[in-house]
Order: sequence, then C-alpha cells, then structure tokens
Amino acid sequence: MLTLIISLFFGAMAAFAIARMRWKLSEFMHTFFLIGMMVPVHCVLIPLFVRFAKLGLTNSQGGLMIPYITFSLPMTIFLLTGFFRSMPGEMFEAAAIDGCGIYGCFFRIALPLCRTGFFVSGLMTFINNWNELLLAMVFISDPMKKTLPVTLTYFVGPYATNYVQMFAAIIIAIAPTVVVYSLFSNQIVEGLTTGAVKG
Repeated sequence: MLTLIISLFFGAMAAFAIARMRWKLSEFMHTFFLIGMMVPVHCVLIPLFVRFAKLGLTNSQGGLMIPYITFSLPMTIFLLTGFFRSMPGEMFEAAAIDGCGIYGCFFRIALPLCRTGFFVSGLMTFINNWNELLLAMVFISDPMKKTLPVTLTYFVGPYATNYVQMFAAIIIAIAPTVVVYSLFSNQIVEGLTTGAVKG
C-alpha cells in the first residue's frame, strides 16, 4: 500500500508538470519516462542487487519498495499524463485568473477530475506489485519477509509437489486481485480508453 501511495503521488505530480506546465524539458521528460517502460527488470537485476548489497538494503521490505516504486512510476506517469492533457485548459486559466497557483490547480482541480486515472494506475500498480516474483525472490532472503508469490514456490520440490496445498495457496494469492479487478473493471476499461486515446 505504501508503494502504491508513493508511486501515485509522485507520478501524479510529474504527469501534471509534463502535461500542464510549460517548460523546455517537458517533452524530453515524457520521452524519458516512456523509455523507462521499455527497460526490463532482468537487465538491471544484477546491478541493483550489487548496489543494494553495498547500501545494506537487501533482505528488507523497505529496500524492496524502491524498485517497486521505480518500475511503477513510468506507467503511472504515462496514464496520468493522458488524463491531464484531456482536461480543458480553460479551467486552469480561469483558476489562474482567480488567483490559484500551481499547487492549487493541482490539488483543487486536477486531482479531483482525475479519479478515474487514479483508479486505473492504482489498480495496475497494485496488481503488478502483488504478483511480482523476481525482485522479491532475489532481494529477500529471510523466509519471514518474503512476499506471497515467493512462498508459493515452496510447495514445489525437486522430487515431489504438494498440489493440494499449492492450489489452495494459489487461490488465496489470486483472490485479492480477482476481487479488486472484478469490482473496478469498468473503471479500468474506461480509464485506459480516456487516458490513452484523448492524450
């Protein structure tokens, strides 16, 4: 949840700056974050582990949050940028005339109108982080700190597999994502269409 909140907060600020603020490097930063979506985690796994081991961030859930947030930000910024660009610019001009500053436009106008975008990016971040296996398996060595997808691998042995317990654990693992996606599937489809096409 903390990863979700941090990625949404900083992703929304970056997306608003790219979509609505006029500065020279806005398009460059947009392209920079889009490139981040194309970097697979396997390419940076070894350098990340070496650096985190030197900093003492391995085998801790706090250290695991850093790559989770980093890999969640590009998609969040991409989706929210489309939502912010689809908003009428006249609203922000009227707010500026009434004396509303940048932070006021962001918190009072942009965020309330971008609830669907937050639904979409938040659900995608939640599902991706909940089902993530590789980073948690590499960075966490303490069995008490491992995430749920990693513990599912314990049911598979070199000579035998306990299919009964493994299937029960799989149902428990996928239940939250199925429930969340079932409840908010309409918002996901609507938000993806709005954020990707109108932007």
